[in-house]
Amino acid sequence: MERLRKAARGDIHTAVVLGTGLASVAGKGDAAIPYAAIPYADLPGFPQAGVSGHDGTLVLRRDARGAIAFLLGRAHFYEQGDPRAMSGALEVLAACGLRNLVLTCASGGVRPHLAPGSLVLITDHINFSGVNPLIGTSGDARFTPMVDAYDPGLRMRMRRAAAVAHIDLQDGVYMWFSGPSFETPAEVRMAGLLGADLVGMSTVPETILARHLGLRVAAVSLVTNHAAGIAGGAPNHAETKRVAAAGAAQMQALLAAFLEQDDV
Repeated sequence: MERLRKAARGDIHTAVVLGTGLASVAGKGDAAIPYAAIPYADLPGFPQAGVSGHDGTLVLRRDARGAIAFLLGRAHFYEQGDPRAMSGALEVLAACGLRNLVLTCASGGVRPHLAPGSLVLITDHINFSGVNPLIGTSGDARFTPMVDAYDPGLRMRMRRAAAVAHIDLQDGVYMWFSGPSFETPAEVRMAGLLGADLVGMSTVPETILARHLGLRVAAVSLVTNHAAGIAGGAPNHAETKRVAAAGAAQMQALLAAFLEQDDV
């Protein structure tokens, strides 16, 4: 944690977790943008990235309010069967002053109008995995309220950013499946009946952990495919990475406009 504090040169006010294929959003490799890049392996508590499309690097930038941390990749429940895989990283960031957590992810669109390339602001989620990252914790804080898990103020700020960046940002409910296999057409039909607009394999455990830590959460998903059985959808990981990379410019524009707003 001391290395991170020293590199940040102050508190980290916002962290952005970048999902599959979205590493370019942090400006990694552009010497004019990031001012520090630290491999997860050098940060105690951070996961070891084990999925292609996830770099496993923390990139730090500064603005007038302090530091912004970009997490290039995440650990998923399906890698080791651990829903707390991101808890160490979030706890370290919270100890460094973190207030706002922005999650991004790739997802399958359950609704036909959510075509590949669509950006969707997550307004709520359905935990279909059957697990919870707070199982095994103690004390009354484990009974974390999940009303407005996705902070209304941050959602409003993201919508303002979309307007500034001229991006069509839709709203949607995300259903978490454990993975790593993709959902079946029957599961996708069920998801739609239960009110989900998106299906995916991440985001929800991080949201629960973040709310447990008292952090405000916003989440944006890039639809990389029609979910199985929707408009001929037959998702695969290669498609996910390809469409995510193509959509990264829009995600970058949206997050840049979001981060430029002075309310934290």
